Amino acid sequence: MPSLETDSLQGQLSRRTFHRTGVAWLLGHWMPGAWAQDVRPAQILTVRGPIAASEAGVALVHEHVLVDFVGADRVSPKRYDAEEVFRTVLPYLQQVRKLGCRTFFDCTPAYLGRAPALLQRLAQASGLYIITNTGYYGAVKGKYLPPHAHAESAEQLAKRWLREWREGIEETNIRPGFIKIGVDAGPLTPVNRKLVEAAGYTHLASGLTIAAHTGDGLAAWEEIQLLSKLGVHPSALIWVHAQNEKDESWHLRAADAGAWIEFDGVRPETVERHVQLVMRMRERGHLERVLLSHDAGWYEVGRPGGGKFRPYDTIFTALIPALRKAGLTQNEIDQLLTRNPAEAMQIRIRGRQ
Repeated sequence: MPSLETDSLQGQLSRRTFHRTGVAWLLGHWMPGAWAQDVRPAQILTVRGPIAASEAGVALVHEHVLVDFVGADRVSPKRYDAEEVFRTVLPYLQQVRKLGCRTFFDCTPAYLGRAPALLQRLAQASGLYIITNTGYYGAVKGKYLPPHAHAESAEQLAKRWLREWREGIEETNIRPGFIKIGVDAGPLTPVNRKLVEAAGYTHLASGLTIAAHTGDGLAAWEEIQLLSKLGVHPSALIWVHAQNEKDESWHLRAADAGAWIEFDGVRPETVERHVQLVMRMRERGHLERVLLSHDAGWYEVGRPGGGKFRPYDTIFTALIPALRKAGLTQNEIDQLLTRNPAEAMQIRIRGRQ
């Protein structure tokens, strides 16, 4: 495993330091009591309202309905026909519902095509619990960030995201159920570090889990360090796209710290690799830190008919049978697809004491 000098993850944040950062003011300003409006601990906030985490059932924690890579200055719902998207995507959601999925986390962030009203319609029509997000995508060297993301402080960005959590996204009353950010490979750039810090502040004020598109293991470890210094426990962080890191010692290191390790990108040609990743984590006693998903869908704005839409079915039709063949029990499969997502995504402030 690459060497990296790190401070201890234990006890890095004193109450005095916490107040000096100004986070205490941020929390007090944005938290009317313990939780915003009707959301309580051990709940998941869907586009149709909160549910108990215990009701989430089998969950896909990282999928997409729609994406638009035109850039933050041009992205707009006016660029696509919402009715066409609805008709295209609904059969895929209905299919995965029949396969046993109950809960679906849409990971398209703001300025990349996030569409909460469309998700709400699809949730009602499909019978799925669907969750949207707040946060910004700073990967690809910040190509998809709005100008204010470069100019504002982490605290100012957190205020924007907390406003969505408290009041609803844009002109809707639909609120985010988690935080989605994106960073490149480490060492993290200043703007990427700022996004991680903003996510940490937002978590401390809301209890929303941080799902971080992360370039590599070094970046994941830097995220853990940054959040820990703010007083956020690593269990508030999901390392998204962890399967892209070939050095599996980083997976073990992050799991040892308490972070969630997400092996997404499941497709027919990756099933063998995903089985190997899961079994490796099982061997080291970390199955309870693993999350699985497809990172599929992707109605891509600007392409005829949305381009080639990838269904959300491979986990059910190929990966689960392959995991059973490799020796996983039904209880362990339930751990991966039901209990782990419920624990990872429930709204709960995970702070260091």
